[in-house]
Amino acid sequence: MFSTRRSVPPLLTVVALLAACTTPQPPQPRPQPQPPIKMPPPVGPVTVPPTQPPAQPQPAPPSAPLFTPVAFDALPGWQQDDLRQAWPAFQASCRALGAKPDWNTPCAAGKRVDPADGTAIRQFFETYFVPNLVRAPDGADAGLITGYYEPMLRGARRRGGAYQTPLYKVPDDLITVDLASVYPSLKGMRLRGRLVGKTVVPYGTRAEIERARIPGKELVWVDDPVEAFFLEVQGSGRVQLDDGETVRIAYADQNGHPYKAVGRWLIDKGELAPGEATAQGIRAWIAAHPERRQELLDVNPSYVFFREERLPDPSVGPKGALGVPLTPTRSVAVDPGFLPLGVPLFLSTTEPTGDVPLQRLVMAQDTGGAIKGAVRADFFFGFGEQAADNAGRMKQRGQIWALLPRPALSAAR
Repeated sequence: MFSTRRSVPPLLTVVALLAACTTPQPPQPRPQPQPPIKMPPPVGPVTVPPTQPPAQPQPAPPSAPLFTPVAFDALPGWQQDDLRQAWPAFQASCRALGAKPDWNTPCAAGKRVDPADGTAIRQFFETYFVPNLVRAPDGADAGLITGYYEPMLRGARRRGGAYQTPLYKVPDDLITVDLASVYPSLKGMRLRGRLVGKTVVPYGTRAEIERARIPGKELVWVDDPVEAFFLEVQGSGRVQLDDGETVRIAYADQNGHPYKAVGRWLIDKGELAPGEATAQGIRAWIAAHPERRQELLDVNPSYVFFREERLPDPSVGPKGALGVPLTPTRSVAVDPGFLPLGVPLFLSTTEPTGDVPLQRLVMAQDTGGAIKGAVRADFFFGFGEQAADNAGRMKQRGQIWALLPRPALSAAR
């Protein structure tokens, strides 16, 4: 779930904001006064009911603090984690954040740490960072941990034979409006659509795009529409072309419609049990119901557009939202509305196939359209069949601790 799976607010947001700009109505004729209504004199005493005081609005319950500082001893598995494996991911975060005031000191100090010395790395984090238990607004300190990976597809430069499913470049008529440029309170929110005359309208949904096509914007053609769909969900991947070349296909943009999980739809329809709505279970359902494949895929109106990147080193992961390559099993996608991109996180959850603890230091280096909430992370498993299998089955409960640079603590609270 790379930078690529960001959700975008619908156009209705702007419609609501502009609702005040309507044409004024012409003045209505003034109503004529009516003669008073004569009431008969009262018979006997008149009882007036006591006046009830107006109901007072009840204050909303206070939200739980997002960060609660704790000692490193409170992190389960902290002493057992081999932090040398997390060090390259931390150095990647520093390449993106090192110039920021709160990060300048720890990132500069990190350059003097021996990357082969696990004890020195542990002492570094304990010196320059403070772990903070992350809580949701309702106070919950446990949430959902899922997984993602970098898939491999088979494709060709030209349509033909088995290669009938296009992966599109960004269309020329897709426009993006940074809402913060007009309304600063909407920082980080973007509006996507297209112009019809002088009016911005929503861009096509997945169903509309696949019916109408986007001629001339085909990046490559692949041999499996289901794998193309999962490529969009993952946000980035590789395509092995029919001439033997392998290229990386990276996220470029999105049509502006919110991501909707097809697994949730299958559960709600009674087609799958909650424990069966894994990537493997969804693929199996499609194989058993090929006539309903498009019905299922169209449930998700979000559509991702790609760009091609060179693949000089197959061992280097794709770039996430932070702009640095992801490190397998040491990078995660988070909701940047709660957790700052680049920050080290300590994750305590379990392996996707059982109750074996998965407790390790990871870096928040990516985002995703389905990753919403404070105690929520998407664990990057890497590339290959094993990574795909683990990511498809990962749906565990877990806790998160954010390791904040010491000068950043007062601002974060």
